[in-house]
Amino acid sequence: MSDNTSSGDTPQSQQPAPPPAYEPPPAPPAGSPADYPPAGAYPPPAQQQQYPASQQQYPAASSYGQPGYSAPPAYSQAGYPAAPAYGGGYPQRRTNSLAIVSLIAGIAGLTLVPFIGSIVAVITGHMSLSQLKTSGEEGRGIALGGLITGYVGLGLAVLGLLFALAFLPALFAVISNIPTNT
Repeated sequence: MSDNTSSGDTPQSQQPAPPPAYEPPPAPPAGSPADYPPAGAYPPPAQQQQYPASQQQYPAASSYGQPGYSAPPAYSQAGYPAAPAYGGGYPQRRTNSLAIVSLIAGIAGLTLVPFIGSIVAVITGHMSLSQLKTSGEEGRGIALGGLITGYVGLGLAVLGLLFALAFLPALFAVISNIPTNT
C-alpha cells in the first residue's frame, strides 16, 4: 500500500507556492520620451492642394520625426510648459549715492526739515551730477529729482519768510492796539 506519509509525519499538502507580490515598474520622469507616442503612431498629414509658389506654405522640418511636427514642449513637474530661459541682458550699473541722498533730502526738505533739507538736496544734487559725468554710474534722473525738490523747497521757504516779514508789522500793530484792563 502506497501511503502519502513519510516516516510518521503528517501528509504533505499539494498546494502550489504563492505567486510573488506584483510590483509595478517605476514611472519614468516627466518629460521623458515614454510620455509621448512613438514616432509613426499617427498617420501622415493629408496632402494639401498645390498652390502657386508665392502662396504655398511649407511645414517646418524638425529633428523630432516627420516634417511639420516640432518637438514637444518641455514640461515641468506641475505639468505646465517650462518657462523660456532668460537669455541674458545688460550688466547692472550702480546708482550714484549722492543722487539718492539728494532725492531723500529734497523730500525731507518739503516735509520734515524745510530749509536745511532743501539746501542739502541742492548741494548733493549738483555734486552728484558732476560725478555722473565722469563715473559712468546711473542716477541722473534721481539727482534731477533731488535738485528740483530742493529748489522747490527753498522757493517755498523764501516765500514763507517774505510772507512773514510782510505781515509781521501788521501783526505788531494789532497786538499793540489791544486794550489792557489795568
